[in-house]
Parts: sequence; C-alpha cells; structure tokens
Amino acid sequence: MLFFKKKNTTADFSSLYCDMHSHLIPGIDDGVPDIETSIKLITGLMNIGYKKIITTPHVMWDLYKNNNEIIQSGWEAVKEEIDKRKLPIDFYAAAEYFIDDHFDKILDDDSSLLTLKDNMVLVEFPFVQEPAELKKIIFKLQIKGYQPVIAHPERYLYFGANKNWYEELKNAGCAFQINLLSLIGFYGKAPQELSQYLIKKKFIDLLGTDLHNEQHLEILQNYPALDLVSKLVDAGLIQNHLL
Repeated sequence: MLFFKKKNTTADFSSLYCDMHSHLIPGIDDGVPDIETSIKLITGLMNIGYKKIITTPHVMWDLYKNNNEIIQSGWEAVKEEIDKRKLPIDFYAAAEYFIDDHFDKILDDDSSLLTLKDNMVLVEFPFVQEPAELKKIIFKLQIKGYQPVIAHPERYLYFGANKNWYEELKNAGCAFQINLLSLIGFYGKAPQELSQYLIKKKFIDLLGTDLHNEQHLEILQNYPALDLVSKLVDAGLIQNHLL
C-alpha cells in the first residue's frame, strides 16, 4: 500500500542520470523473479528519466551464493533482451557485497570485485548489529585498491545510536549511497531521520533506487520528494552522473 497520495504526473529523475543500486537480474537474489519483470522495471526506470543502470545483485553467502560468473551470465541474458527490444538504456552489472566472513575470504584470495566504476565497490552491512571487525575489513578493501561505497547507511539503525560511525567511515574515505525511498519514510521514521542527518552533514555521495519490485517502481513513479533530490543535485553533492 502506498502511504502518500498518487499524482497524475510521472516523476523525473533525469538529473540523476544513472541508477547505481538495484536488483534486476532474474532469479539470483531477492529482486526480480523473471526476465519479463526485469524488462518492465528497466522500462519503468527509463520512463522516469534514467539513462544508465548499474544493477547490483547481492553477494551474501548465507542466502545468495553469487559470484562474478553467475552475475555476468545473468547480466548477459538481460542485456540480450534489452538489445532485442531496442531499449535506449545503458545497462551494466556490479554487485552489492555483504560484509561477512565470505567477503573477507574474497579479499584474502585477491579475487576481483565487480565495481560500479573504476575502483568503487558497493558494500552493505548487517541490519541488526555492526559487523565484526568492520574497520579492519574496510581497511583491507582499501589496501586492495578499492573505494568502499556504503549502501544505505541510513538503514543501519545502530549507527543512529552512535553517529560517530558516520564520521569515522567518511574520514576513512568511504562514499555513502542513500536510498531514495528512505527520504520519504518508506522504511520507517528512523531511517528517514538518519537520511536527514546525513544530508545536513553533507555526507551523501550517491542516490540509489534499490529497486527490487513493482511496488518500489510505483512509488518512484509518484515520488513526492523530487524538489529535495533536485536541491541535492544542484548543490553538487550527488555524483550519480559521473558513474
């Protein structure tokens, strides 16, 4: 159920240019179930102004045992369908890496990571409690030559109890990506308030849809906070267009 009044016009996110967080490869995580849904959501993103999509399947070993080959194969299937339908969208795949023991092992094995651009790697944390040895893993990621991009930091509510984490991660060179749906309270009041805190601190670098399903798309099509997005872009805080 939508929690705001629907508008008669479609939202315009063309100022962002690129969406860099979504789950649009069928059947490999908690995102789209099939190719038709994938194309429907991709078309929906195009219709609200996006020109480029970097989709980011979960690599979360307890649930989604994805690797570069699985993601590449899934991306190729979607890209083939995009080309077949002659959709004018640039479509790429990276990954959203869950920081856990498996990710630590990937780093130890010097396995190549799928990046948003150049050395930028999207990583996520547990929602319930901060990951063990977080600083150590972030440092190890940087030693390997990558820049961590923290996915939806506003959703880790334990950071709200100790906001020094935000300062430390930013000072360590991490970029922050906030979910657009957080800005309008989709995940609850606390993530929305933390989003506002991060905006006030000018800690936001990227905005992502974190698009999983048709409900998310419908909300984005009727997005009630476009003025806020425009202000963040105009202020030069958001770097989506550089990806």
